[in-house]
Amino acid sequence: MISKFMAGADRQMSLSSCIDDVALWMAANRLQLNTSKTDLLWCSTSRRQSQLPCIPLRVGSDFISPSSSVLNLGIFLDADLTIRTHVQRTAAGGFAALCKLRSIWRSVPTSVYQTLTVLLVVSRLDYRNSTLVRIPANLSRHLQSVLNAAARSVAGLRRSDHITNTLASFH
Repeated sequence: MISKFMAGADRQMSLSSCIDDVALWMAANRLQLNTSKTDLLWCSTSRRQSQLPCIPLRVGSDFISPSSSVLNLGIFLDADLTIRTHVQRTAAGGFAALCKLRSIWRSVPTSVYQTLTVLLVVSRLDYRNSTLVRIPANLSRHLQSVLNAAARSVAGLRRSDHITNTLASFH
């Protein structure tokens, strides 16, 4: 067990040294490594997540603790390389926007409400949607439920009403 720990510590020291070399190269080229915005994600299968090191990695003079997910170019990546966190946050943001919109639906014309729904909810679902190709059905259902709720809200339907024809009419 101790030899396994030492091998992991050696790998982390080697990685820290590599990051120091990158920081030196960046400084020589008038760039700066911003350690306050640096995240650390150890990737592996979900089965091997428990074997990943959980000790902080030295980056410059700072120590960065590993995260279970990181934000990269507007997409949340999980340690097992799924985008479960991204889907959950996107769905939560879509439902939050719908709740806020619901408070003004009687105060604005239908066309304005529909435009706001598309801007604040549907655009959230469309953002970086090429990363959602071939996601598992259980994750896809989360995003579909936001789209269904938005369509129901715009059409003035109840939660129990069928949505298939309404979705087809919006296309």
